Amino acid sequence: MANSPQAKKRARQNETRFQINKARRSRIRTFLRKVEEAIASGDKDAATAALRAAQPELMRGVTKGVYHKNTVARKMSRLTARVKAIG
Repeated sequence: MANSPQAKKRARQNETRFQINKARRSRIRTFLRKVEEAIASGDKDAATAALRAAQPELMRGVTKGVYHKNTVARKMSRLTARVKAIG
């Protein structure tokens, strides 16, 4: 348990950041799920649109420190390849 005022404040800040990051991760996963569903349905136009919508969200996750940039680059690369393969 945090005893000093500084440690108590840190604990509050950590909880706040955890909630914000959790919401961000959830939002990004929703965008990724939409892309996955569009790919599964075989609709190239819908998949392309979903991918375009997901790209800025993924990159925002990098700038906010939720994901590592290489992780996002890998996800984007694989999703793009799968959308291209639908055609």
